[in-house]
Amino acid sequence: MTTKPLAILTGINRSSEPSSGSLILVNDLYRAMPDTHTTYLGRTPVDQTWKDTFDHLIPLSTTKRPQGPGFDDYVDELTREVATLIEQLKPDAIHAQNVGFALSLALSRTAGSIPVISIAHGTEVMAAERSPAEHAAVREVAAASAAIVTPTSVLAGRIDRLTGRRYTDRITVIPWGIRLADAQLRDRPSAGTGPLSLVHAGRLDDNKSTITAVEALALTDQPHRLTVIGKGPLREHLEHRTAELGLQNRVHFKGYLPRAALWSLLPNFDAFVFTTKGLEAFGLVLVEAQAHGLPVAYSDLPGVRRILGGAGTPYTPGDPRSLAMALDEMGRDLHQRAAASKAALHNARRYDITTTGRLLHELTLRVTNS
Repeated sequence: MTTKPLAILTGINRSSEPSSGSLILVNDLYRAMPDTHTTYLGRTPVDQTWKDTFDHLIPLSTTKRPQGPGFDDYVDELTREVATLIEQLKPDAIHAQNVGFALSLALSRTAGSIPVISIAHGTEVMAAERSPAEHAAVREVAAASAAIVTPTSVLAGRIDRLTGRRYTDRITVIPWGIRLADAQLRDRPSAGTGPLSLVHAGRLDDNKSTITAVEALALTDQPHRLTVIGKGPLREHLEHRTAELGLQNRVHFKGYLPRAALWSLLPNFDAFVFTTKGLEAFGLVLVEAQAHGLPVAYSDLPGVRRILGGAGTPYTPGDPRSLAMALDEMGRDLHQRAAASKAALHNARRYDITTTGRLLHELTLRVTNS
């Protein structure tokens, strides 16, 4: 006897190709989830050659408008569009990505008797902690959810506080993962005890604090080199600061790279630098770096040490001098760096996307059967 696949409706109201951590995650996650049929709501991909991994992708037609004047009208219009789709699709469950963003509001308002599992990615939590309107949106979606999934206990605690601890029993921690099978180690020549070849990858914004890595290089005892991979609003400022510090020959900027291209480059570096100074929902790039054997110098934020399994060198978030000391320590101690690389590879095995998919599938079954 065969069972019908679990029909899941989900989506993120952005261009659908994987250009950010959240979009990379959902593309991997629903491919890895067993016995499901996933319909995904998003925007038409900018890259027309990109092939999605969902069973069915439906481009949303409602014009997107951010929080501010006209936001309520936008949510109402999006809700009407989503309501029509839900009536047609009749999914078994709804996965509302980004608790409190417009699409999760629309999905929760039109779900009816269909159970909603909301999935937190972190950006909406930071927004809710700054904005009363977005705080109210998080509370509304949480109230409509049968379960709330977060990747770490730290993010779970932030959501619990935002929702007045009314839904503590609905919050479940399911760590994110990556496609470990795609990570390949290459033979890298040892840097010995000389300067390190460092890499930083992520969005270039204030919270990611790439400036900490740039300014740290001006304070190191050794002339380490840094490659910055990513795009964002602070790119021009970072390049200007690099020039001010006379680091043009040691800091090099690349634009955003698709994951396959990023992963092909990672094994060519000696270490990864993680510089986020505020909330980090999970930090998939940390696991990506570890899966390629890179030791990590990381800002010691709540929960990050646990994600890394203690394999890395911590420094004080947002403090260039503290990071400079950590980098010089890594540069001087080849044996410690080799041990950190081995520990990184071992720790990364905990974060296979197939485990994430299985756990979310099991949770969805429990919710739909209750």
